[in-house]
Amino acid sequence: MDFLLSKEQLDIIAAAREFAEGEFTDRAQEFDRTETFDEDIWKKASELGFIGMYIPEEYEGPGFGFLECAMVNEEFWAVDPGCGISTLASTFGAEMILLHGNEEQKKTYLPPLCTGKAISGCAITEPDAGSDVTAACTTAVKDGDHWVINGSKTFITNGTRATFIVVFCQTDPEQQRRHNRFSFLLVPTNTPGFKATKITGKLGIRASDTAQLFFNDVRVPQENLVGQQGQGFYQLMNFFNHTRVWVAAHGVGVARGAMERTIRHVKQRKLFGQTLASFQATQLKLAEMATRIEASRNFYYKAGWLLDKGIVKHDLIAMAKWYAGETAVWVANEAVQLHGGYGYIDEYDVQRFYRDAKIVEIYEGAKEVEKTIIAKELL
Repeated sequence: MDFLLSKEQLDIIAAAREFAEGEFTDRAQEFDRTETFDEDIWKKASELGFIGMYIPEEYEGPGFGFLECAMVNEEFWAVDPGCGISTLASTFGAEMILLHGNEEQKKTYLPPLCTGKAISGCAITEPDAGSDVTAACTTAVKDGDHWVINGSKTFITNGTRATFIVVFCQTDPEQQRRHNRFSFLLVPTNTPGFKATKITGKLGIRASDTAQLFFNDVRVPQENLVGQQGQGFYQLMNFFNHTRVWVAAHGVGVARGAMERTIRHVKQRKLFGQTLASFQATQLKLAEMATRIEASRNFYYKAGWLLDKGIVKHDLIAMAKWYAGETAVWVANEAVQLHGGYGYIDEYDVQRFYRDAKIVEIYEGAKEVEKTIIAKELL
């Protein structure tokens, strides 16, 4: 067992941190207030090889592992979560193609994502189907050599900026076993009948594009089916086992970013004639912050390392996602507390990190779902 990172991994981490500090720092507050993002930042990240790092070189990707991609996620989120997700989640959904798509789909859809020519999305959640994905009602009916899609999705990342979206649909509604009713279909967003409406007013990660999607007789050819018909639910669970490692890295990043800002603040802030950092109560909070962050990082490092070895540990991935999310919320809350009144105004980054942190406990599997997965593995 070797806990030392390779020189290449250390170089990736340093380069990711340098890029994020150079591109995010001065504009993060602007993007949060306006709920927008500058696509030039995403294109620069593409040119430097940060986008789709897990995509193999044969599809024009950097060819690194899921762990290296998670490390970059941590660095980007530590500088600014909204900018981090807007940049790196530009390939969200590509994991489904890489894991379950055929060779033609991989050659067609993956290269443009890595070269800054396309953005992807993955449409799963519906107004009445969140944690229970088998309650999804969006349908895809076979009509000759095409599928006709009708329904709606909500809370979809990249909904209004994506070039194409991988959509979770009911293709076999008569199946008695409801888990076998679903499939994934590739939908180019310029297809007639497709509409996306941006969702505004989110608590956090406001730079990220989140949208409602509407499908009105959207027709896509048979070859746009990803994987096997009726296996969509199982493909989705495998998809989550990979993306949740990155979400755990999001939690570590936002927690670390909040802690780093808090350390700087307490070393400067004077109270009763001494710095806030000199009080034992402050030191105890910082110690717990650092410990929770380190434990969370070890969770996602191990889970990601195993994924790159071809080993999927459902319980470990769930532990990583749940605990990192809870850590993010706890650390961000304490960061605001240690900033006092300053932590409550948007001149200070910690209020933004406080708002951004909560999503890590919700998306791609609420923390209650993750705990259920852990319990099932135990039992």
